Amino acid sequence: MREAPLMEHLEELRNRLIWSIVAWAVMTAVAFTFRVQILAALKRPLDAYNASASIKAELIVLNITEPFLTAFKVAAFGGLALALPFIVYQVWAFIAPGLYDHERRLAVPFILGAGFSFALGAVFAYFVLLPFAVPFLLGFLGDVVTPQISIGMYMGQVVTFLALMGILFEMPVVSYLLAKLGLLTSRFLINNWRIAVVLLVTLAAIITPTVDVVNLSLVSVPLMVLYGVSILLVRWAERKQPKEAEASPA
Repeated sequence: MREAPLMEHLEELRNRLIWSIVAWAVMTAVAFTFRVQILAALKRPLDAYNASASIKAELIVLNITEPFLTAFKVAAFGGLALALPFIVYQVWAFIAPGLYDHERRLAVPFILGAGFSFALGAVFAYFVLLPFAVPFLLGFLGDVVTPQISIGMYMGQVVTFLALMGILFEMPVVSYLLAKLGLLTSRFLINNWRIAVVLLVTLAAIITPTVDVVNLSLVSVPLMVLYGVSILLVRWAERKQPKEAEASPA
């Protein structure tokens, strides 16, 4: 491995950041052309609530710029999701020169795994969590109030929740990568499982849009499952490590 000077590292980092921003901007433009379809899809949990509610919830705009800003924010989220594999590749390409040959072979599995995990987390939030959370929140006061929701706030909360769940679902992929790099062990995860449970439940309570036990469980239980999957993947990485180390050139 050649040791590059600091300025060369900084220049490469700048170029990687520029390419990542360009990819995000291009994918945001693509998503913006489908802004109506995306907004309609994100509105479906609210439509499902209205289908059975006696008092319908309405999305409203509070100023003339809110429709455009909301569409742009949603498109930016969609663009980030579409550009995520390329952005992850840029991160990997930046750190790859400092890795050994057997560590560089993790690039493709890591990039694909990161993209799949993020998508899986967002899909889980959309189809499982939001259908429970939206009716609970809007029906909390029964028929006392008529829900009139700012479209900007509604879309912002939904997108934030999808993004958070997408990031949290990266736990097994990141754990596997850290194990392959020798930075994490299954023994550490197993010995600290009680602390992990407390932290995961606390995290679930923070990001859960409701305070009831059902919705808290819908977030915390999958996180604990992901922690268990992380332990299994780390153990698998540890079993493969000696063989790969022997096969790597000195």
